[in-house]
Amino acid sequence: MKKDMRYICYPFMRESASTVDFEIRTDSLTTRIGEALSLTEDIEKVQTDLRWLQPLAYHLNGSVRGKLAIFPEDLQRLSDIYDEYVEELGDLLEQFVLPQGTHAATVLHVCRSEAKKSVRALHKVSLEREVPEILFDFAQLMANVLFVMAVYTNRALGCDEIPFVSKSYPAWKKKKKTDSVK
Repeated sequence: MKKDMRYICYPFMRESASTVDFEIRTDSLTTRIGEALSLTEDIEKVQTDLRWLQPLAYHLNGSVRGKLAIFPEDLQRLSDIYDEYVEELGDLLEQFVLPQGTHAATVLHVCRSEAKKSVRALHKVSLEREVPEILFDFAQLMANVLFVMAVYTNRALGCDEIPFVSKSYPAWKKKKKTDSVK
C-alpha cells in the first residue's frame, strides 16, 4: 500500500547521507530569503536582488542530488550584484559590524548565517561525493551578498552600524593602496 503523502514532509528524511542536511539547510535559507522579501518592500534594489536570488537558493539545493542548476552566468550576476553594493557602501564595509539594526537587516543577517551553514553542509557532502566547485563559490558569495544587503538596508532605513572589535583576534592590517605598480 502506498504511503499517504500527508505523513511525509520530505521524502529523503531518513537517509544518512549529508545531502539531506544540505537540502534542509538550503530550504531554510530559501525560506528566510522569503521573510527578508516581506520586510524590504520599500527598498527596490534589495527587493529586486532577493527576488532573483531566492529561486537560485532552491536551485543550489537541488544541484547536489539532481541536475546542476547553478551556471557561470548566475555566479557572474551574483558577483556583479556584490560589486554594486560594495561600491555603493564604500567605507561602511571596512569594519566588522554586529548583526543588528532594523528588522529587515537583522533578517538579512540571519539569511547570511543560513548561507554560511549551507556552505558548511555542502562541505560535508563533498566528503561523501563529488561537488562542483561552482556550488561552493555561489554559496559563499551568496553569504557575502546577503551581508552587504543587510548593511545597505540599515543605511537605507537610517540605522547606523555598530562596529565589533574582537578581543580574540588581532586587528586586520589593511593593505596600502599604491599609485604605481612595481
